[in-house]
Amino acid sequence: MILIKEFEFDSAHNLINYHGKCEKLHGHTYKLVVKLEGEPDNEGMIYDFVELKRTVNEKVINKFDHAYLNEIIPQPTAENIAVFVWNELNDILKRDNSKLYEVEVWETKTSGIVYRG
Repeated sequence: MILIKEFEFDSAHNLINYHGKCEKLHGHTYKLVVKLEGEPDNEGMIYDFVELKRTVNEKVINKFDHAYLNEIIPQPTAENIAVFVWNELNDILKRDNSKLYEVEVWETKTSGIVYRG
């Protein structure tokens, strides 16, 4: 089974190692999708949605929301943001019955990245 939880954050960035429109300072309303793979525990859940929300907010959203991402990630592409999120969450979300399966980072409604570690 795959558990899915979506988040949203607003951030600014510029891609200093890229030559094009996105090298200038700009912002996005990002969508972050966190997916866990697992089997229900004795409470019938893969992972408590409330606990997952609290953890992702603490480890990722509170750092990224209304932030200048270049101060956190040197070249904050969607790819690098996904790797950062994975590294922040992978160990902390691991349980006997579940693990982090996939992270999606969407810069726009039509452009995103999927990362599976």
